[in-house]
Amino acid sequence: MKKAWETAHELYSNAKPTVLSSEEQGWTALKAVSDFYDGLLGLDWSSNVPGSGAPEKIMVAAVQALENRGFVVEGAYELLEEGMKAHADNDKVLLQKISAKLRNEFMNAKKDVDSPYWNYRYYDSFEEYEKDVVFRDAVAVDSQSETFKDQIRAAWMSQLVGAAMGTMVEGYTSQNLYEAFGDVKDYIREPNTYNDDITFELAFLDAFGEKGYDVTSEDIALSWIGLIPCGWSAEELALRNIRAGFMPPESAKFNNPFNEWIGAQMRGAICGMVAPGDPRLAAKLAWTDGEVSHINNGILGEVFNAVMVSLAFVEDDVKKIVEEAIYMIPKESEYYSVVNFAYECCHKYSDWHLALKDCQEKYKKYNWIHAYPNACCEIIALMYGEGDFEKTLNIVTMCGIDADCNAGMIMPVLGIQKGMRIIPKRLIVPAFDKLVTYMRSYEEITLDDLVGDTLNNIRKAKSRRN
Repeated sequence: MKKAWETAHELYSNAKPTVLSSEEQGWTALKAVSDFYDGLLGLDWSSNVPGSGAPEKIMVAAVQALENRGFVVEGAYELLEEGMKAHADNDKVLLQKISAKLRNEFMNAKKDVDSPYWNYRYYDSFEEYEKDVVFRDAVAVDSQSETFKDQIRAAWMSQLVGAAMGTMVEGYTSQNLYEAFGDVKDYIREPNTYNDDITFELAFLDAFGEKGYDVTSEDIALSWIGLIPCGWSAEELALRNIRAGFMPPESAKFNNPFNEWIGAQMRGAICGMVAPGDPRLAAKLAWTDGEVSHINNGILGEVFNAVMVSLAFVEDDVKKIVEEAIYMIPKESEYYSVVNFAYECCHKYSDWHLALKDCQEKYKKYNWIHAYPNACCEIIALMYGEGDFEKTLNIVTMCGIDADCNAGMIMPVLGIQKGMRIIPKRLIVPAFDKLVTYMRSYEEITLDDLVGDTLNNIRKAKSRRN
């Protein structure tokens, strides 16, 4: 292979002088880049969720997230005030400057020794996590059977149904949803498959298809950067870090305030699907996937969902699945304190609204996209839903906040347990026959192909393992 200097010298030496036209000398391409970055930065200061129109100010949320993680961001509030004014005035020059200063503040945030966050153990690796839990023994599942095929199809269909229902209402409180729509039990508009959460599961499946159970965090990171052009919060910052050359776990850690938000928790289902009946393997895959963009409690959120989905293949009692998944979260972690609190609330009240009210009050300092309040909603819906598909979907929808992520993760648990027969036919619409995404190479994928790819990748991975 040629040396770099040889290639550069050859390029320079063979270049022939030419005269450019006025049009060719213009700044059209650079102006497009400038507009792109201005638009991207504008979203950080004020945006609306595409599916529901819910408002968000990501720069404010970044300060909130760092404070939740036990840090003090000195100078943040003054910069936030200046930034919001610059955004309102459409002062793009000043907004770029303020944003850079604010991100520097994020990077240099100081530990708040009085924060309760530091009263819990920080888990930095799967090995550290694994030492503090006891896994249920794996139960063999026949991946060649028609039953398994039906379970995988039901898992994906349940996720599409849940995500479509949740996308319509995400980003709002339960109380405000009741005021606006009443008790939502059906789609409030024509459903579709426009959901960014599933893209990261597809990227995992792509990497898993190549490496099977030996897949690494770097494999998944490279799948992300190849397939996914952009993301939101933790995933977007991880993508920027990967693009800059950071690989996991640094891709999750470098100047990423959102790495304990819901982004890993929202993609745990696929890890459970490819590890049927084996909660330890599901947890390992979830940790591997999670550390691309998340840390500590953020990763434990993905582990929690992956374990529940894995157990669904071999356990009929949904309440037992919740109980066992909580048991596989380390008791010294803050995440355990959250899921255990929600679980205890479910035993305290006969009405799920009261359980939700306690969770809302306890975790009101956390953004609606954070893992904690959303984990509470998952547990409440599964416990009070009692294995009934429509009841569970209704509760998780009406819990509000990041409803599409929550429904997309817990509805596959029920789908796997009972297969396609549990999903009401009125909720299965023609739009679900084909997924439409913004991913490279996956702009469109039929449900049949997705189910087939999932089955083939699981069977291939199992054959490599044996």
